[in-house]
Amino acid sequence: MVEKKIRFGFGKNWDKFIKKHFEEERIEQSKNHLLDFLNLHTLSGKYFLDIGCGSGLSSLAAYRSDAKRIVSFDYDPVSVETTRKLKQYVNNPNSWDVVQGSILDDEFVASLEPADVVYAWGVLHHTGDVWHAIDNTFKLLKPDGLMYLALYEYNVQKNPSPEFWLDVKVKYNQGGWWKKRKYEIWYIWTFMFYKKIRNLPNVIRDIQSRKGRGMAFYTDLVDWLGGWPMEFVKLEDFKEWASQNNLAILNLSYGEANTEYLCKLEVSR
Repeated sequence: MVEKKIRFGFGKNWDKFIKKHFEEERIEQSKNHLLDFLNLHTLSGKYFLDIGCGSGLSSLAAYRSDAKRIVSFDYDPVSVETTRKLKQYVNNPNSWDVVQGSILDDEFVASLEPADVVYAWGVLHHTGDVWHAIDNTFKLLKPDGLMYLALYEYNVQKNPSPEFWLDVKVKYNQGGWWKKRKYEIWYIWTFMFYKKIRNLPNVIRDIQSRKGRGMAFYTDLVDWLGGWPMEFVKLEDFKEWASQNNLAILNLSYGEANTEYLCKLEVSR
């Protein structure tokens, strides 16, 4: 199928984000969101594993949260280079490694040391095999560690349906420059303005709220429309998977586009 040949340029999108928007304020916002969801004041003494590191901002937030060790990896070589630029920004600490690799590569995953905090925000559903990716992420969790995932929730997408958005993503990626811009304008007018100009104040508030994790509106918009491969995950399926693996869900949030999960083993393996 033609869809399987499509792959969105996640790294290029993150590289543009860093070039246009990187600043200390965004590092602080990312750090605060990370620690708040983990319910921690610091990552001191902890090993942080960033799966699908993207821009590198979350890894940098972990560094600023005093993580003892950080390993960042991504399938996309541009994301790897972008993350390395952020590592350079803080003078290339020896405690932070940035490598290229795939969470679907069982041999690569086996080469990694399990971590105190395993983090994959908005990543695993873009691998092309989300449950394999989730299983491999679980393998990288220390028995007393925390696993922080963010996944697109199937049931949140009611009207339009998940299938509608999957079709949009394929068409967006197949389009040229102008077709992509038309999809972006269509999305903003239809799903942010709701086709009414009087909703402008609400749109402005929505755009401003994107800074909650240090993100930027246009980066998120392009990622949403273009992100492919793509799979949605049902909350009930994730809860069943967590139960089968003796994982307790300590925190659950629908507030940041993806559904966020914080998990910990109920018993030692």
